[in-house]
Amino acid sequence: MGLTMKERQSVTREVAGRYQKARKKGKGVILDDFVILTEYTRCYASYVLRNHGRKVRIARDKVMVVDVTKKAKRKRERTYGEAVKKALTTIWYILDCICGKRLGPMLAEIIPKLERYGEISLDEETKGKLLNVSAATIDRLLGPERKKHQIKGRSNTKPGTLLKSQIPIRTFSQWDDKKPGFVEIDLVGHDGGDGSGEFIQTLDVTDVATGWTETQAVKNKAQQWVFEALKDIRARMPFPLLGIDSDNGSEFINNQLLRYCLEEKLTFTRTRSCRKNDNCFVEQKNYSVVRRNVGYSRYDTPQEQDILNVLYKELRLFTNFFQPSMKLIGKTREGSKVTKKYDKPLTPYRRTLASSDISEADKRRLRAIYARLNPAEIKRLITKLQKELLRINALKKSPRRKNAA
Repeated sequence: MGLTMKERQSVTREVAGRYQKARKKGKGVILDDFVILTEYTRCYASYVLRNHGRKVRIARDKVMVVDVTKKAKRKRERTYGEAVKKALTTIWYILDCICGKRLGPMLAEIIPKLERYGEISLDEETKGKLLNVSAATIDRLLGPERKKHQIKGRSNTKPGTLLKSQIPIRTFSQWDDKKPGFVEIDLVGHDGGDGSGEFIQTLDVTDVATGWTETQAVKNKAQQWVFEALKDIRARMPFPLLGIDSDNGSEFINNQLLRYCLEEKLTFTRTRSCRKNDNCFVEQKNYSVVRRNVGYSRYDTPQEQDILNVLYKELRLFTNFFQPSMKLIGKTREGSKVTKKYDKPLTPYRRTLASSDISEADKRRLRAIYARLNPAEIKRLITKLQKELLRINALKKSPRRKNAA
């Protein structure tokens, strides 16, 4: 095994002095040994030894000693200055701090929309740089901001066993994942680490093909509330519902939902027990949509449920129209190395418009909604509701309120 770079530099410092003082024949011998030791080419080795420690006069009273083992830092002007960084940071916060790979392709769409509503004002040079910045550079520029903002939930699923034999386990051959309308559903519990008593649950419904996500808060896991919320969400979906895939919880595996799916001619499947990856699309949204926006606190009052549902109304617009995501389109394995390939980042709205299975009437309705949306204003409303939710939650925990009770 050859020497490391630091070891080669140490050898160079030791040998260079002897090499420069030696006669021609002696230099050849030193050079032979030096080449064998460092594995440099002979030409480069002689250059290194010849120039190491050389003195160069750079002014009348200044002499610089050259060390060829050290490289001078490149000096060049920054391509992306403070104006670009400031604008990028503003847009990054508006789009909920997404990564560079998702943010980069979104800039061409979001900049004109923010300018139209007066949220940002950019000169042509800054705008041009933003439209050409790479994903890696975005992450580098936003690195200090990301560091400023650097909990795990628990499962509340209780198995429903009575109807398992009547509801088939989902296999991917039964689903057309490229056709909008096949959704995964799940409940997110807001117990705050205390599983006693009743607490609010969020029903999360995610379309597999487009990533379109709808959420609604219910007072508990009773199948009555979950079923009503599912029907409400179905009415809000921008395309017809074709199939439902759930986990094995009793809130889903029940006669009411099974009968409804049969009557409405909906495909109803379930995952394998203890296999979260079977419902990977909705599991990912449980964190990125629900947990990231409402946290892990305990919510168990009607007031908190009302605030959550108002928050989810704004969140559905923000998530589906302005949050791009990447879908895995290929995976190859070479030995122990797995290479994954993703498609271009697109919002659920753009994926829906691109689908040939969606009617033109549905697409026109979506375009009309999108045309009047201001993402910065939606983000401000979400932040306001999040603060109100935290305030109400903190009041429940205050000693004064407990003593009064």
